[in-house]
Amino acid sequence: MHKSRIMHHILNPEKSTRCLMHNSDAQKAMLFGYARVSTEGQDLAGQVAQLTAAGCERVYREKMSGASAERPQLRAAIKALADGDTLVVVAVDRLARDTRDLLNILHEIRQAGAGFRSLSEPIVDTTSELADVVLAVLGIAAKWERARLKERTASGRAHAQAQGVKFGRKNLLTAHQQKEIMDRLAAGEPQRAIARSYNVSQSTISRLLKTDT
Repeated sequence: MHKSRIMHHILNPEKSTRCLMHNSDAQKAMLFGYARVSTEGQDLAGQVAQLTAAGCERVYREKMSGASAERPQLRAAIKALADGDTLVVVAVDRLARDTRDLLNILHEIRQAGAGFRSLSEPIVDTTSELADVVLAVLGIAAKWERARLKERTASGRAHAQAQGVKFGRKNLLTAHQQKEIMDRLAAGEPQRAIARSYNVSQSTISRLLKTDT
């Protein structure tokens, strides 16, 4: 350091201290809050108050269904995170629609070098020493949810089929139209022209021909 600067720091210790404090504050980790309700008619005030009381310096607010993949304020909150910051929510269901969605969001947060905390579920805290354990448990829960969903889907499908419900592509053409088409095909009319007249794709006509043969 230049001699004049050294003398300046010796003669002005208070200014030097203030400078160091300013640099420390600039690097201080921040708490960001994220509040969400599903509809415009719902109020965010309660969540915002809790997040502010928890020390969040900025709260991102969203009025949108959690099922929506496009949540601009959540995107903005994650983008604002820097190394050492923490994203805080009142409850996990304000952030994610299911465990798999939560894990994906937590991955993005960790990629930013930041942490995550839920005020209502203290165990869901990736800033604690148990962060890896929490993520492992959430991963197991996500697998269990997927397995249960597959079971329910298969069971519902089997029940519906037993009741006579048919799955698969719906017929775009009535039985009468199908007969007309087969007659026109037999007469040598091009598939493309027939498809245009019934406002369907040529592949629909082609499949009908294959089914009949």
